[in-house]
Amino acid sequence: MGVGRFVYTPILPLMHAQAGLSAGAGANLATANYMGYLIGALAGTFVPRLVRSPAVLRGSLLALIATLAGMPLTHSTTGWLLLRLGAGAFSAMIFVIAASSLLSHLREHPAHLPGWAFGGVGAGIALSGVLVLVLRTVGNWQAAWWASAALAAVLSLGAWGLRPEPAPRPASSVTASRAGVSGPRTHRWFGALFASYTLEGIGYIIAGTFLVAAINQTSPGWIGSGAWVLVGLAAIPSAALWAGLGRRWSRPDLLLTALGVQAVGIALPALVGGVAPALISAVLFGATFIGVSTLALGAGTHLRFPRAVALLTAGYSVGQILGPLAATPLLHHGYHQALLLAAGIVLAAALAAFGLRVKFPHTMPTSHAVAHSGSASGRERLVAEAEAAAEA
Repeated sequence: MGVGRFVYTPILPLMHAQAGLSAGAGANLATANYMGYLIGALAGTFVPRLVRSPAVLRGSLLALIATLAGMPLTHSTTGWLLLRLGAGAFSAMIFVIAASSLLSHLREHPAHLPGWAFGGVGAGIALSGVLVLVLRTVGNWQAAWWASAALAAVLSLGAWGLRPEPAPRPASSVTASRAGVSGPRTHRWFGALFASYTLEGIGYIIAGTFLVAAINQTSPGWIGSGAWVLVGLAAIPSAALWAGLGRRWSRPDLLLTALGVQAVGIALPALVGGVAPALISAVLFGATFIGVSTLALGAGTHLRFPRAVALLTAGYSVGQILGPLAATPLLHHGYHQALLLAAGIVLAAALAAFGLRVKFPHTMPTSHAVAHSGSASGRERLVAEAEAAAEA
């Protein structure tokens, strides 16, 4: 999934230079991918049997490979749009199935394990960056797409035997008692969280789409792809590490910190040229974008706002669709203004997150059953991490 969804970012500069893709069309391809991802995620949400089907998983793996292999077969922007739309939908389905499988099969295991498993997204990003870094000197944009399809096929062999989650069992008494627990009204805090997470969806995706192209404007050609490798490597441990920090510091404080660090990372290559700022930017961005999702959805779960995860998912997904569209008017002058816009939006997300800190209910009332179930908190954290990584 990391390859299928994110390899477009390091290939984008090659398509600009060699395939005649305009900056505006490049943004439209990104938007199509995010729309497809939303479609796939919604399909997995509203048709639960899809998430429990090995045939759907394997069909999605094959279809994702086909969308990658189809990119070099056409020079039609419409064809590319449809292929990236499909890539988004199939990658979302793959990830929803993987996250659900982790949630069900690792339920009684330490809560940090799903975080490390979701590091596979970061590994896919890193591998896609290495792929393009090598091929940019010996091949062209078409070879990069062919190679990404081959890499996705190899990785699919490892994913082929993944067991989807089993059919749901009747709700346990613990689950029932948790559902009936009442607590303080959390509308104010959830409103701030929703605004923050939606803004993060807009800002993060602008950087995630155009970071490599922006770095290539002021740095040697290999630096952009090299930076994308660092983004992936930094993302591999990020979900587990941010979840670990949550045992010591509150989610509002960590969310505010992560958003502030991410904003600095996004703005850095637009403000300071050179190799070092580009690489530092990549590390800061990679280390925070999955962590922000983990923290935000974990906070939503903690607040027990009705359908919190669904609402946050909707806001974040719409933000991802709006991001490239918002940046398109700025692309006529290069990508640096787009990165500054993204950094400003992420700072606005941090400002909204600051509102969470005011009298945030760090403890919520629990039922007698939950209080005496030793793994309840671990399960909550596991659910939050699974749903958070699916957003990335």
